[in-house]
Amino acid sequence: MKRLLYKFIFFRLLGWKIIGTVDEEVKKCVLMVMPHTCNFDFFIGLFSRGIIGLEMNFVGKKELFMFPFGYYFRSIGGAPLDRTGGKNLVDAIVDIFNARQVFRMAIAPEGTRKKVTELRTGFYYIALKANVPIIPVAFDYSKKEVRIGKPISVSGNYEADMNIILPHFKDAQGKYPDRQFHV
Repeated sequence: MKRLLYKFIFFRLLGWKIIGTVDEEVKKCVLMVMPHTCNFDFFIGLFSRGIIGLEMNFVGKKELFMFPFGYYFRSIGGAPLDRTGGKNLVDAIVDIFNARQVFRMAIAPEGTRKKVTELRTGFYYIALKANVPIIPVAFDYSKKEVRIGKPISVSGNYEADMNIILPHFKDAQGKYPDRQFHV
């Protein structure tokens, strides 16, 4: 029932479409979501997740998962991030990947909704250390499309791998194009 409601709102009322899908056999991956220029991107992601019908996740600081909001954030795929013991962000997230059977983590490598000229690299090193593929996901507001690419295994050569990954985002336009990273 919830899936039908998501489809009605996303496809009919908002006029968006989803091109591609995440193969359910891919149990662990990094969903690289770009461009990220506004808060509404979160809802585009939630609708897409609900329509596709697979568990997809995000991480947030552990304080977000305390009462009263913890149940809600977990129910929509959130995972609390524990960085105690001096862990860096990448290692803390890799620990989550290692502890779960299924973890498809969505992350925006722009790292902010403000203008950026370089991507943050954490998403790449998470995929490398967790030994999971990156799936590029473009939110294109100009065409109202969520475009999901094929899984890409990373080699450890960031520049070479980005030359394979970034073309997926060519021509994708964020809600505020002047803020987005330009491929």
